Amino acid sequence: MSARMSQVHMSCRGSLEGALRSSRHLRRPFSTSSSSLGSSAKPSSCSSSVITFCGGAGGGNASRCGWANTNGVPLIATTTSIKRCAAARPSVVLRCAGSSAAAGGASEEEKKEDGGMFGKEGLTTLGFILFWYALNIGFNINNKALFNQFPFPWTVSTVHVIVGSIYCAVLYALGFKDASFGRPIDKKEFGYLVKPATMHALGHIAANLSFAAVAISLTHTVKTLEPAFNVVMSKLILGTVTPLPVVATLAPIIIGVALASAAEVSFNWLGFICAMLSNLTFSFRAVWVKECQANVKNFTATNNYAYTSVISMFICAPLALIFEGGSVVEGAKTAIASMGATTFWFQLFLVGIFYHLYNQFAYQTLNRVSPVAHGVCNVVKRIVVIFSSVIFFGNVMTQKTIIGTCIAIAGTYLYTTMNQKYKAK
Repeated sequence: MSARMSQVHMSCRGSLEGALRSSRHLRRPFSTSSSSLGSSAKPSSCSSSVITFCGGAGGGNASRCGWANTNGVPLIATTTSIKRCAAARPSVVLRCAGSSAAAGGASEEEKKEDGGMFGKEGLTTLGFILFWYALNIGFNINNKALFNQFPFPWTVSTVHVIVGSIYCAVLYALGFKDASFGRPIDKKEFGYLVKPATMHALGHIAANLSFAAVAISLTHTVKTLEPAFNVVMSKLILGTVTPLPVVATLAPIIIGVALASAAEVSFNWLGFICAMLSNLTFSFRAVWVKECQANVKNFTATNNYAYTSVISMFICAPLALIFEGGSVVEGAKTAIASMGATTFWFQLFLVGIFYHLYNQFAYQTLNRVSPVAHGVCNVVKRIVVIFSSVIFFGNVMTQKTIIGTCIAIAGTYLYTTMNQKYKAK
């Protein structure tokens, strides 16, 4: 048992060191020795811990880790935000449930800050989720409204990533590096980034081709099939075998999509096939992102997405010129005559900034909640987007379409929960 505890200690010490070193303001290595914690920080028993890091204006998240302290007592480092402070010298404090008063119990202020959904952290996370939903709804509705006047999905897809790239460049120039590119990357790191970024660009174009061709509700229903593609690609590329109970949860998704598609009033094969291609490319992206995360260090999801936007811009722009370059100018003139120049250009910018920000808030939310919670939020988001678009555009959903959509979304929820359950084993 003691040998096992020692292995856990050494393994998770590395995880904690990595999590804390990822803050660019860390001045010295983190140590899990008793001297770094102090004798008073050794609780006799402890079921959970909260990590507080003070090392400048940086911040991040503590890694989940089954760590054992020097007494061999197992601790669970919950995914709690690392606190920010202006201290020049970093320090680490473990606050443990069940520890003695000498170890320093949580103050009323700390309890209020971290205390559940209605504490500071909970309300901040809820705010991230609400912004994510609002931006996603705004993007989908404005994007579809733009396609109704300007049906050039290759060009609009390019505008999305151009606006996002400019946004990141401006933030970086203003000194907000952590909210954009983070740091320069070398040639080897670029090689790891370019594969998922390419799939992101192609999947984004495919999704917009679908949005332009059919109702938003159908595209989002078909996109609930993405987990099925992820299972297949993980097996083919990584050799990862998905447990049978998890695979079984894909059945209601497939049945629901088939039922909703067959009964959809706006159904056409272009929209359906493009949504399926989007699923395929995004499943490649999901697999290659794991490879990227394993090899590109000290790099947040926000930094990754900033570089993804720039790489996508260089992929989308040439394709837009090839497929729509000859007619896009006339199409823009027609749209301007219908909408007005100010409205047209503003809406192009608006869908671009909405697209970038909703993805960024999605990443930020993932950093603050568990994968299951994020998956559930994603399911709820899809429901909200589908029905808000139906209300806004007055689309007619047949009874079979509604039933099929609900079955597919319920299947996505089952997949998310079952997948995480078996990952935890």
